[in-house]
Amino acid sequence: MTEGNLAAVGLRERKKRATRAALVTAAVRLAAEHGAENVTVDAISEAAGVSARTFFNYFDSRDDVFVMIGAESSARVRHAVLAAPPGLAPLDALREAMAAELAEIEQHQELWRLHSEVLRRSPQLLARSIGAHMADELSLAETLAERIGAGSPLFAEDRAEPMSPDDEPRRRALGLYPRLLAAVGVTSVRVAVEHWCVRQDELAFADVFRETFEYLAAGLPAPNSTP
Repeated sequence: MTEGNLAAVGLRERKKRATRAALVTAAVRLAAEHGAENVTVDAISEAAGVSARTFFNYFDSRDDVFVMIGAESSARVRHAVLAAPPGLAPLDALREAMAAELAEIEQHQELWRLHSEVLRRSPQLLARSIGAHMADELSLAETLAERIGAGSPLFAEDRAEPMSPDDEPRRRALGLYPRLLAAVGVTSVRVAVEHWCVRQDELAFADVFRETFEYLAAGLPAPNSTP
């Protein structure tokens, strides 16, 4: 592929990411103001400056715009884990992959705060969001298993979907370590974000994130004092 073609592909990907982000932002802001149940695909599309047909190029249903908010980010984390240098420990590979995706979180914290409020006010969306997070965690565990040489025969990162769409056989094919590491990594990000959100005037998110993984790497020894 020529440099011109590569540049064109890169530009298309950036435009797609920008359109998806615009749809998510519009949906979350409208839902925060009017309630998710009162927000339509047409209203979201109009606010994002695209057609309803374009909306369905990115999301299968209206609810998906609220539930699949981090789907592309999760996929990039999985790819980064596999692409990390071979000598890097699995926890360090996961930390670096997540740090790259979270580097701009401070710039978008207001949107994530609104998104959390929308989910809290909509039990249906919250339940679906929890299910999506569990699916992401399972895929991350499969990726970590692949990295340490214990990959599942039911999963390959270069496929759009696992070979088995059912969670039970996929979980059975995984060892304990990758499942635990994925769960710890995902939980650590959540805790770091929550800790930072109530201390934004005192702490930088990057520092909180780094400290969180330093605790993990050290085996969670009790600190001299709890901040």
